[in-house]
Amino acid sequence: MNQQQWKNLEAVVAQTNTDLPVGLIVDSPWMPGYCGIGNIDFFARPEVWMNAYKKIKADFPEVTFLPDWWNEFGMATEPSGFGCKFDFYDDNLPTVHHIIEDTDDEVIDTLTAPDPRKNGLMPLLLNLQRYAQPRMQEMGEDFYIVSTRGPLTIASHLMELTELLVGIKIDGDAIHKILKVTTQLCKSWLEAQLDNVKTAKGILVLDDVSGFLNNEDYQEFAHPYIKEIFGAFPGLMHLFHNDTDNDIIVPYIEDLGVDIFNFTHKKDIGAVKQKLGKKVVLLGNVPPMSLVRESEETVYAQTQEVIGKYIAANGGDHHGLLVSTGGGMPMGATYEKTRALIKAAREYPIG
Repeated sequence: MNQQQWKNLEAVVAQTNTDLPVGLIVDSPWMPGYCGIGNIDFFARPEVWMNAYKKIKADFPEVTFLPDWWNEFGMATEPSGFGCKFDFYDDNLPTVHHIIEDTDDEVIDTLTAPDPRKNGLMPLLLNLQRYAQPRMQEMGEDFYIVSTRGPLTIASHLMELTELLVGIKIDGDAIHKILKVTTQLCKSWLEAQLDNVKTAKGILVLDDVSGFLNNEDYQEFAHPYIKEIFGAFPGLMHLFHNDTDNDIIVPYIEDLGVDIFNFTHKKDIGAVKQKLGKKVVLLGNVPPMSLVRESEETVYAQTQEVIGKYIAANGGDHHGLLVSTGGGMPMGATYEKTRALIKAAREYPIG
């Protein structure tokens, strides 16, 4: 991200922007395939990773990518610090092997938060940031946002998701023990990155599992932990991703201290806007797989429909919208269909 793009993002949050900007969450599910490289090369060869970012920026200069220059190994990043084993594939994302069988597992009682500066894959990613930053700065780019998977999502890779959700119902104390530790990792991982790059002014937390809960369970097992993470970083821009087909979290987004919220395409953007009110910027919510399966004309029409619904629900005002997909960029999204989304945003009449 360059300085002007960051200023533009700040204007979106302040709701002073005059255009309809496009922002896309991009990482390893989409980038290797789009750039014609293998996943292992993308993860293991810094120059290949950097060239991939150079390519998407050249192809889509109008887009603000989020978090941009993302140092990650898919879902393996944070769980690796706990000693999880994982498998790498050249044509797919890494898989993570669990270390907790169920809520009776004695591992829970000895679980401690890893040190992201020493444990697992995280030190390698910190080193990648240090390698990349001076090269990025030569291009007028820098790190403005750092990221972490959220506490429930990390927990769902330490134990099976089903066991985690069952545990919430039958052994809440055990689940709280796990979430206290994963929350601590989220904070220390963000702190390590912020200290490492020095330039970041925003944090992105991604937690889909928090959207699998009912209202009562969300309030007990998700909200306080996610709020603790955002609350640890006052003064920074706060971005949150949850694209599960459940809007239980929507009424709590503002209380979390979120500035930008990325959510599912399966919810009407106008209805979400009305529940959120004016303060939170919506990042969404064109169906992601349309950029793979549908025609360019359909993507264009869907994007304009999303914009129209948002503006109608917002009293005719375009402010508070960052045009995007309802989730991250999917595997197989093409150049032509991404350009159709951008074109639809640029050509929508506002003002």
